[in-house]
Amino acid sequence: MSDPETDAPAADDGPAVVLLDVLPNGRPDDDRPQYRKSPVAYGLGTDAFRLYELALEEGTDVSVSDRIALDGPAVGRYREVSFDDLTRNAAAEIEYAVEDIVAGDEERFVDFYNEAGPITLRLHQLNLLPGIGKQLRNKVLDERKRAPFESFEEVSERVAGLHRPREVLVERIVEEIREEDLKYRRFVGHEE
Repeated sequence: MSDPETDAPAADDGPAVVLLDVLPNGRPDDDRPQYRKSPVAYGLGTDAFRLYELALEEGTDVSVSDRIALDGPAVGRYREVSFDDLTRNAAAEIEYAVEDIVAGDEERFVDFYNEAGPITLRLHQLNLLPGIGKQLRNKVLDERKRAPFESFEEVSERVAGLHRPREVLVERIVEEIREEDLKYRRFVGHEE
């Protein structure tokens, strides 16, 4: 896995992605001769979890799980793609990339537990998370009234029954990436 501290692009490099798959010889479904193909990669955006296909510059040395800037020197051009456009390898790497992004920015994702609000009169953002029903949601709401959560460990210690708060978020984010027809989205496509 990459180290989010050392591999993260500089703030002025713009949006970044975690690479899911790198195809140095171009896409396999590209029927053009090899000399006309350029290296391609698939990546997951670190901010809004969007999926991208990147045309890499010749000679770029990158591998799966690296973080690179979309507007950086390694990327010639890029376009947003859907989950169905990914290679099998890229699709298999999504969960690991999401775990890497969440672990690298714990404060941002712990804040979800601190700030999540109602969606409708009957549905709360916390209820979108797998395994969180009415009782667990109410426990989270009660605990965050006392004091904001500082870490995933604190969420799990203070909220009885919520043993894996990081993994629950990762599971929901992965579901939002894979399922295009979800009615409610909180993470994918949501700009900070």
